[in-house]
Amino acid sequence: MDSPTIWFLIGLGLVLAEFVVPGVILVFLGVAAWIVAILDWAFLDSFTGQLWVFGIVSVGLVVFARKYVKAWFAGKESAGASDIDEEFLGKTVEVVKAISVGGYGLVELKGSHWKATSESDLNEGDYAEVVERIGLTLKVIPR
Repeated sequence: MDSPTIWFLIGLGLVLAEFVVPGVILVFLGVAAWIVAILDWAFLDSFTGQLWVFGIVSVGLVVFARKYVKAWFAGKESAGASDIDEEFLGKTVEVVKAISVGGYGLVELKGSHWKATSESDLNEGDYAEVVERIGLTLKVIPR
């Protein structure tokens, strides 16, 4: 097997591995390997040169392009935030672990337990209403 084919297959493996390993890094290493494959096919015969090109292109892509590509996959924080909040705000939840003022407890919403806080004491079995979502924590008030 010739070296451009090997670089292409390495790149393909890295791009496919990105679906399994989160972080949006392996895809750039895969693209760098494809660039080396093209350059190797065209004129780059030195293995040392191939490694240098792979290293420089990989680092360049990760450093300069990762934040833009990651935003495509993960989205921006503000994008769709109101849609997400609509799924939570105003919903009735059941307290499954007591919440004390200034402390945290657990509530059940849509079959999942969520960390919750409240400005009022709530006991297990009480019902509350979600008034705010702060990351993965729900702020609730007594129902």
